[in-house]
Amino acid sequence: MLFSILSLAAAPIIAQAQSAPAPTPPAAPAAAPNPKVGGADMFADKTIVENAAAAPNLSTLVAAVKAAGLVETLVGPGPFTVFAPTNDAFGRLAPGTVDALLKPESKPTLTKILTYHVVPGAISGLQLLDMIKAGGGKAVLTTVAGQPLTVELDGGAVKLTDSNGNPAYVEIPDVRQSNGVVHVINGVLIPKLD
Repeated sequence: MLFSILSLAAAPIIAQAQSAPAPTPPAAPAAAPNPKVGGADMFADKTIVENAAAAPNLSTLVAAVKAAGLVETLVGPGPFTVFAPTNDAFGRLAPGTVDALLKPESKPTLTKILTYHVVPGAISGLQLLDMIKAGGGKAVLTTVAGQPLTVELDGGAVKLTDSNGNPAYVEIPDVRQSNGVVHVINGVLIPKLD
């Protein structure tokens, strides 16, 4: 399974005499280190754009965000949950698609596609799993583009299905950012474009 749940054992509290100092509460467990993306370190105190720009396998996404004029939004306070397609994911689109989308005249379509990969709020992998469980095996997220994105488990992996029925899977979950969280995915999600 992509996500694991840490369980903490509760220690019994021993009554102490009033003159004894109050016991120190146990320290909260340290957050797990951020996963690397494309071999690059990701830093929880940097923005989505700053971290994506450092990941060599997200260079197509970064170019698309710049072409769509979304850099300012994605360095803003958010928080945002971004499902970030890799370069390989963009490479599986029909030949010439990425080049066409990066042209200035395609900016409205590109913006719609990119905002379809963004959900308001910071949704962790465990929260996604809880939403799937609460939904009886599926959860529907409303993206910034205003269209639904279906999330479910498929053989232990988190699967996203776009409005056209195309799947993408989370490859790297829970890359924490200063303004949200990124889940790296292996497909490009396409909203209804009409």
